[in-house]
Amino acid sequence: QVQLVESGGGLVQAGGSLRLSCAASGRTFSTYTMGWFRQAPGKEREFVSAITWGGDDTYYASSVKGRFTISRDNAKNTVYLQMNRLKPEDTAIYYCGSYRIPYYIAHYYAPSDYEYWGQGTQVTVSS
Repeated sequence: QVQLVESGGGLVQAGGSLRLSCAASGRTFSTYTMGWFRQAPGKEREFVSAITWGGDDTYYASSVKGRFTISRDNAKNTVYLQMNRLKPEDTAIYYCGSYRIPYYIAHYYAPSDYEYWGQGTQVTVSS
């Protein structure tokens, strides 16, 4: 059974930083692309960032590029999202997802390309 558990969310002032973690179990973590998405109240889940199975390639939404950094530690089965210079519009529930197919990446920005999801962690940025 695949499990993804996010942590690290919280309340932070604008301009601050948070580091999210997503611990995975139940499948060979090092063979799957991982992604971070977020969902604000009344909005659809949107792509934030993705990283390929070996960590060689990373992708970012334009709204977070230059402020957020995705990374992974395959020895710890964990993917991270370092979020700097946070803005009130970054407020959302953040979810990590595990890709459908090992050693593959196509529509990394599409939630439908991810098979498993964590329960989410709330990030609130005050102005």
